[in-house]
Amino acid sequence: MEIFKTAVILAGGKSTRMGFDKQFLEVNNKLLMENLICELKKEFQDIIIVTNKPEEYKNSKCRIFSDEIKEVGPLSGIHVGLKNSKSKYTYFIACDMPNINLNYIQQMKNEIIQGKPDACVSQKEGRIEPFNSFYSTNILDKVEELIRSNRRSMLTLINNIKTLVIDEKTLERYNKLFDMFINLNTREDLQRFEKSNKVEDKNG
Repeated sequence: MEIFKTAVILAGGKSTRMGFDKQFLEVNNKLLMENLICELKKEFQDIIIVTNKPEEYKNSKCRIFSDEIKEVGPLSGIHVGLKNSKSKYTYFIACDMPNINLNYIQQMKNEIIQGKPDACVSQKEGRIEPFNSFYSTNILDKVEELIRSNRRSMLTLINNIKTLVIDEKTLERYNKLFDMFINLNTREDLQRFEKSNKVEDKNG
């Protein structure tokens, strides 16, 4: 099994605050999902989409799976992603996280090779970020145990495995604004992000 072959995009949320399904988000008339896939393919050979609407991806070249265990939140996406991963460590990102930082992903890979943890996550402003992170297939039994015992938060998982936490000073070297962790949760978030990207495109 390869070490870093698979990346997973989690697209199974309810999107209640956005008002429509976030896996079909468009940023400046381009599907965000397509951009995520394109960027991840620069770093990973195998892309999985975990979605509650697999019929929408019939023509996708990615592998498509749905939660095997329903209604348990993002932990169910971690479960099915790890179960079907083709690598020892799997990168996870949510479908509403528009900024992928490939240099930071490479840094996480380097730290994983040195430390051999069960997971590699980041700490921003005192808060653990559960996505834009790597998890090992070794924790699959622990994930299933937590789901069975109704302990379903990502933080509970992170606190019950050997987790490597990358500190804020390291993050700043790669992303001073920490915008690789933003989520587009509302229409206002989307509008702000679109506006900032138009400015960047104009300046670029």
